[in-house]
Amino acid sequence: QVQLVESGGGLVQPGGSLRLSCAASTSIFSSYTMGWYRRSPGKQRELVAHITSGGSTTYSNSVKGRFTISKDNVKNTVYLQMNSLKPEDTAVYYCNAALYVSYWGQGTQVTVSS
Repeated sequence: QVQLVESGGGLVQPGGSLRLSCAASTSIFSSYTMGWYRRSPGKQRELVAHITSGGSTTYSNSVKGRFTISKDNVKNTVYLQMNSLKPEDTAVYYCNAALYVSYWGQGTQVTVSS
C-alpha cells in the first residue's frame, strides 16, 4: 500500500503560479510512473501530466508550456509547477502512483479566480 499526500493547493489570481507537491510512502518511488490528474466541477477526471521512472514526461494539451512535472527520487516527491494559471485550471488535483497497481492521493483544491 502506497500513501500519497498532496499539498500546495490554494486560491490564486489568473496569471499566477502554484507548486503542488505529492509525497509518497514507498521505498521504490523511483520505479513508479507518477502523475497529476484533475477534476473540474461537472467534468470527468483528466490527466494533467505524468513522469515515468526514466524521467519522460507527458502533458495534456491544455497545460503544455505552462505546467512542469518533476520528481525527486531522494525525497520520494513529485511536483507540479503551474504557471500562467487560468480560471479553467480550477479543479481538485490528484496525485497518482502507478506500477502494477494504481494509487491515488486525497486531492488538493486549486482555485484560480480574481
